[in-house]
Amino acid sequence: MDKAERELRSELREEVGFERNTVWRDMVAMERRTGAVVRQDTHGITDDTIREPWVKRYWQPMTLTVSLIALVTLLLVPIFEDEPEKQNCLALLVFASLLWCTEALPLFVTSMIVPLLVVVLRVLVDRTVSPPERLSPEKAAPAVFHIMFGQVIMLLLGGFAIAAALSKHFIAKQLAVAILSRVGRRPRDVLLANMLVATFASMWISNVAAPVLCFSLVQPILRTLPPTHPFAKALVIGIALASNLGGMTSPISSPQNIFAIERMSIGGDPPSWLTWFAVALPVAFFGNVLCWGLILIVYKPGLKIKEVRPLKPPEDPLSATQIYVVVVSLATVALWCCNNLLSHITGEMGVLAILPLVAFFGFGVLSKDDFNGFLWNVVMLAMGGLALGEAVKSSGLLLTIAQAIQSMVDGLDLWSVLAIFCALVLMATTFISHTVGAMVILPIVQSVGQQMPGHHDKLLVMGAALMCSGAMGLPVSGFPNMNAVALEDPTGVNYVDTVDFLKVGVPGSVMVYWLIVSVGYVLMRAVGY
Repeated sequence: MDKAERELRSELREEVGFERNTVWRDMVAMERRTGAVVRQDTHGITDDTIREPWVKRYWQPMTLTVSLIALVTLLLVPIFEDEPEKQNCLALLVFASLLWCTEALPLFVTSMIVPLLVVVLRVLVDRTVSPPERLSPEKAAPAVFHIMFGQVIMLLLGGFAIAAALSKHFIAKQLAVAILSRVGRRPRDVLLANMLVATFASMWISNVAAPVLCFSLVQPILRTLPPTHPFAKALVIGIALASNLGGMTSPISSPQNIFAIERMSIGGDPPSWLTWFAVALPVAFFGNVLCWGLILIVYKPGLKIKEVRPLKPPEDPLSATQIYVVVVSLATVALWCCNNLLSHITGEMGVLAILPLVAFFGFGVLSKDDFNGFLWNVVMLAMGGLALGEAVKSSGLLLTIAQAIQSMVDGLDLWSVLAIFCALVLMATTFISHTVGAMVILPIVQSVGQQMPGHHDKLLVMGAALMCSGAMGLPVSGFPNMNAVALEDPTGVNYVDTVDFLKVGVPGSVMVYWLIVSVGYVLMRAVGY
């Protein structure tokens, strides 16, 4: 009886602590929505006696000054003779990269500056005329706004709608409990399970929508932890990296894979799904394991939390609203998976993302307050990335860099060519859209492969496409990273920032690079490429 009473007291104490913590966070979140009185760092308490370190106080003006000096210098120092659009685009790329890396301004604010500079510096070029001519500001402005709102943005909004419905009606919490109850209580096991779930989800619904859903699944855990807790950071960045790796797993998991398959189909049969799985799945799985180990080494979540206590699952049956949300969500995911078969009707996956928006907001499942609560900073961050990627492509800067690499690889063996092109892809797609990088670099990779003895263009194209998904070193390196860096706790504190991606994302990208040029190379040779 004594032992039973002690165990009961312990369980009740943990339950009360969890409920008190989550209720407090719910109240803070409601207060932020209505009054926005909670300060991000001090939780509403201001202490004028606390002095910040001088580096932190002057970090923003210092980094802004350095970035502006770099912008002006690259605009004035001639690098590309008689090609001002490339010169200006290089200056824009360096300027935006410095601001993103140093976080001198909020990430989404830097993204908002990108379209302004794209128009003012006239880096967009109309290549449908001969000779190509730079677009005037009157033509460049509508062109850049057209680029910024594409199907990727609609996929984000559709994913946000599904995630909001799953969270608001407690379906995500029930699903999280079901998953966690089967993977044990150790933090490292929970982390690995969530990373594999993120990779599996990315395989079927793309790595744009998958991280939004997966972040909603771990909310029951994140709500019990302070945002600076190592386990909270590990979960958020683990899902982001796993979703990036999930982008290489299937032909429909990311746009660059579809583009790669189109290039591989020229002059022969397209690769089958089985062939793609045979190469991509082992690379993605081992990449997850390596990133999982890296996260454990960097954050050591097991030192601060010994076990993750599974919550008691609710025993009430599903309500009609919950069933409706599940049916709409599964139907949307199924349609996303079958998009290749429906493309002659829907055109793009972004059109299908309208279905959950209409189904949830049109019939009272979600309200306008839920719509206002979407992560609009992620949307702006994505728009800025799309604009910068198009600028680098349209100006011809990326093509110039890629062609310089092509002249360097003449006469090298197959493995060396793969290693060089994967390194180029890694560096390029760390700063610009994975899809844009693939669109520009893959045709060059294919032409080099066709000129080599044995015609190994399919191997080079597939290896470069896998590397696009493996570039995850910065918050702007992919949409999963953008979602992760914008994720906040109810008090408005971010779970991860640029420093976290530099500590984990950069070495993780390097490890995936070596994985592709070793294991991936062997597997691609084994399937006959």
